[in-house]
Amino acid sequence: MNLRAIDLTFGAVFVCLMAIGANITVWFPMLAIPIGGATVPLSLQTFFAILAGLMLGKKLGSIAMVTYMLVGVAGVPIFANFSAGPLALISPTGGFIISFIFMAFFVGWITEKNTKNSISLYTFAAIIGLFINYGIGVTYMYLAMNTWLELNISYALAWSGMIPFMIKDGALACLAAVFMVNLAKRITFKRKVAA
Repeated sequence: MNLRAIDLTFGAVFVCLMAIGANITVWFPMLAIPIGGATVPLSLQTFFAILAGLMLGKKLGSIAMVTYMLVGVAGVPIFANFSAGPLALISPTGGFIISFIFMAFFVGWITEKNTKNSISLYTFAAIIGLFINYGIGVTYMYLAMNTWLELNISYALAWSGMIPFMIKDGALACLAAVFMVNLAKRITFKRKVAA
C-alpha cells in the first residue's frame, strides 16, 4: 500500500481523536450522564471510528485504528481513563477497542462501493459500523465476564446493560453521517472506489 504524507497525517489525526474521545469526560465531567443509578460517560470513540471509515476509507481507516490500539498496548495512556498496556485488551471492554478496526474497515468498504455521497449511504454505513462495534464488544465482554472474571451473567443481561450506551452511540453514528455529508462538500477525498 502506497501511503502519501497526507494519508499518514489523516491517520495520525484519527489516532489523536480516538485518544481524546476515550477520555473526554476526564476533562469535561459534565459529559457523564447519570441514568438510573449509573453514570454513562459520553465517549466519542464510536463517532471517531465511524468517521475514520467514512473519511479515510477501509484501508487507511482500519490502519489508523490498528495504530491507535498498538500505541495504547505499547504503553501510551490513550485508552479510557488514561489506561494503557496489553491488559486493556483482556479487560471486559477490550473487545470494543478491537472492534474499532473492523468498524472502520466495513464502514469504509460500504462507502467505497458507492460513488455517490449521500446522507442515506453514510447513515447506513454508520449504523452497520455500530452493529459491528456492539456485536464484537458485547460478545467479548460476555465471554470475559463468564470466563476469566468468573462472573456468571447471561448474554441478554450483557446486552441490556449496553442500552444507554447504544442510544448515545446511535445518535452519534447519525451525527457522523451528517458531519461527513457536510465535510464531503468542502474537502475532496481520494478514496479508491471498489470495483
